[in-house]
Amino acid sequence: MSALSQALQDLSSTERVVVALVGVVCVHLFVRLLRHGSTRVMRSQVARRSTKAVTLISLISSSIVFALYFAAFGFVLTESGVPLSTYVASASIIGLAVAFGSQGIVQDVVSGVTIIFTDLFDIGDVIEVSGQVGVVERFGMRFTVLRNPLGAEVFVPNRSIVNVICYPRGYVRCFVDFSLPEDKELAERMEAEVRVMTEAAIEQYPGIFRAAPEVLDRLTTRAGRSFLRMKFRIWPGRGAPLEGPFRQELIQVAKRIQPDYADWMVAVNFEVERYTPPRSRRVMQD
Repeated sequence: MSALSQALQDLSSTERVVVALVGVVCVHLFVRLLRHGSTRVMRSQVARRSTKAVTLISLISSSIVFALYFAAFGFVLTESGVPLSTYVASASIIGLAVAFGSQGIVQDVVSGVTIIFTDLFDIGDVIEVSGQVGVVERFGMRFTVLRNPLGAEVFVPNRSIVNVICYPRGYVRCFVDFSLPEDKELAERMEAEVRVMTEAAIEQYPGIFRAAPEVLDRLTTRAGRSFLRMKFRIWPGRGAPLEGPFRQELIQVAKRIQPDYADWMVAVNFEVERYTPPRSRRVMQD
């Protein structure tokens, strides 16, 4: 480095400026080569499997590019007679002003880096953030993009991600318990009607389901109460049609068959389904 500095000092002012400009051109060519290489890496099949890897590569390459251009510009100014301390001080003041004017962007970037390194969620997870529920399509330095139950893309700024609710199985399990009368003939008629209505529910409320509904076998409690259980896998927060219209339809069908059928005999409840994380995630957590 000392030999290089001595060689530069031996040149005339014009020659030093020319050398500085040549250096800037070389830096620019290196930056283009770096961006081309990072783009090829991000488009590779290995990187496509992990959006986090793509985001990290993009962040690292952008940081290197900024550092190279910053150093090259400072070198040109220094060789032009501008003191390096003046350049650094001016850059610090400008950077401070830009930071105050773009606090939201800075917060987005910091939050984005935090999300990447803490492994809060991954592509394909069903999460709830900032009042929005959906499947994670992608996430980066500024935004996390969800695909909500209506099929729309929702862009959530990373700085607004405070609480994250993750649904490991991708759905909420809803049970509808339909009490059956003791009379076998009436019970069979009701069961036939309930099965038809359950199969038709996905046609009537297609936007709430993550999978086709199921009618389980008859269950009997220790108290002797017999009921038919229906299982629904639905989007989080989308259970209103089952708690309201669907339940009322079941009650009305039951009352047509048995007029004294009570409203409380059809119950809707939500339960947690045991979840065993994949081996890869379990190893990461350990």
